[in-house]
Amino acid sequence: MEDKAFIESCNCNVIHEDIVNKVKDNMYSEETFYDLAELFKVFGDATRIKILSILFQAEMCVCDMAALLGMTQSAISHQLRVLKQARLVKYRKEGKVVYYSLDDDHVNHIIDQGLLHIGEK
Repeated sequence: MEDKAFIESCNCNVIHEDIVNKVKDNMYSEETFYDLAELFKVFGDATRIKILSILFQAEMCVCDMAALLGMTQSAISHQLRVLKQARLVKYRKEGKVVYYSLDDDHVNHIIDQGLLHIGEK
């Protein structure tokens, strides 16, 4: 029986320097890895994912999102602030109403890829 918790590893100490050097030469900077990790942290909250999924479908104001999700406007605004800082959403004002939308198509692609991945069995 196969133990899914078991991780295969090498039983030797051979370092394939050509492969290691090739990959090392093509690695991103530490700052880039940090920024990417920070971006993925933003996706680590179900409420923020719900807000993004709403904004896939329509531009919406805080009042409408709060009503749709059964949350306070303050709670929605807090999550939108996080999403805006991560450049995932943008806004526009129309009189006294502020409408939010996805910042660009990349956001949709990130969520789509995540959904494809979790849908694999």
